Amino acid sequence: MNRREMFQATVGRQEPERVLVDYGKHIGSFHANAYTQLKAHLGIEAETRILDRMAQNVVLDEAVCQRLGIDFRWVVPRWVGVRDVEIDGEPGYVDMWQTPHKWTDVGQYYAIHAQPLGQENLTLEQIEAFAWPDPRNPAMFEGLREQARHWYETTDYVVGADGVKVGILQTASQIRGYDKLFLDFALNPSLAHALLDKISEIIDEMYRQYMRAVGPYVQVVVITDDQGTQNSLMISPKMFRQFIKPRLRSQIEAIKGEAPHVKVLMHCDGAILRIVEDFIDIGVDILNPIQTVVKGLEDTFALKEQFGDRICFHGGIDVQQVLPNATVDEVRREVARRIYDLGRGGGYIIAPCHNINVDIPVENVVALFRAAQELGCYPLQEEMDR
Repeated sequence: MNRREMFQATVGRQEPERVLVDYGKHIGSFHANAYTQLKAHLGIEAETRILDRMAQNVVLDEAVCQRLGIDFRWVVPRWVGVRDVEIDGEPGYVDMWQTPHKWTDVGQYYAIHAQPLGQENLTLEQIEAFAWPDPRNPAMFEGLREQARHWYETTDYVVGADGVKVGILQTASQIRGYDKLFLDFALNPSLAHALLDKISEIIDEMYRQYMRAVGPYVQVVVITDDQGTQNSLMISPKMFRQFIKPRLRSQIEAIKGEAPHVKVLMHCDGAILRIVEDFIDIGVDILNPIQTVVKGLEDTFALKEQFGDRICFHGGIDVQQVLPNATVDEVRREVARRIYDLGRGGGYIIAPCHNINVDIPVENVVALFRAAQELGCYPLQEEMDR
C-alpha cells in the first residue's frame, strides 16, 4: 500500500500496513527555537521559515520530514491583511480580524493584546460596520494549487490543506473577548447570533475558495475551533449546540460541497469528551489532538471503544507532561500504548498533540518519531508486550 491507500484504509477504520505519522501544521509543528535544536541534532542545514506568526512555529524542511518519517505534506493558506505595528514599545502586528498581537519574550511568541469589538454595549450597527476581512482575497491561496498538484502528481504523500487560522468560537472570542462573548450568550443571544453569523459566513466562503483552489489534489482539510479547557468545556453542551455546532456543520458542508471526497480533520483542544458525539453528527472524520492529560481523555482505550467505529483519531502524544519529563524509554512506552489503544482496527494517525517547544528534549522528539515508525506496523501488539 502507498501512503494515500493507507490513509483511505485508516479513515475507513480498516487496518493499513502501518500507522501513519503526521506533523508540520500551523497547530502542530516545532517552535522556531526548538526547530533550531532539532536541525542541529539531526545535522540538517535548512532555512527556518515561520509558519504561524502568532505561535512562532515553522514550516518543516523536506529533509526534516523525511528524517522523522512524516507521511503528510501540507499546503498552508497565506497570511493576508496583516500590518506591523508597535505596541507599548514592543513589536506587534494587527491581523485580518483587526486584532492586535504583541510580542512576548516569555515563551517567544505573539499574544493577543486587545479585542477590537470588546465594547461594553456593542450594537448590531457596530457589528455590521466592522472592517471584516475579504473571504475572496485571492492572495490567501496564491500558489497553493500548484504546490498541492506537484505533491499529488509526483509523490504518494497524503496531501493536506492546513486550516485557515479561524474558528467560530475562537474568532468570536478573539475579537469580542471571552468574558463579553459568554455574557452575550446568556444575556444577549440575538447579538451573539449576529456576530457569529457574520464570522460564520466569512469562514464558510474562505473554505469554499480554498477548496476551489486545492480541492482536486488534497485528501484532507483541517478546521480548528477550541472548545475545552484542561478540565471542562468552555461553554455548556447546550450552549455549544445552540451557538457553535450549527455553524461548524455549515463550515463542513461548505468544504464538502466543493470537494466531496476530502476528509475533515477537526482540531479542538481540551476536555471535549461530552461533545465528541456532536462532532461525529456534523461530519467530522478525524478528531485532533486527543490530549491525554485533560479530564475525560486519559483512557484512550475506552475512547476508542466508545467512538472508534465512527470517527478517526489524530495526535495522542502529550506535549505538556509526557514529552517534557519522560525518559527516552518512557516515550517509547507512551507511543506503544497510544498506538495500541487508538490504532486497533485502523482509525489512528499518530502525532504530537500540539506544538513542540524548547522544554521538550530533542532526544525525546527523535525517540517519539522513531518509535512511531518501529511500533506502528500491523498487526499491533498490546503495549505491555513492547
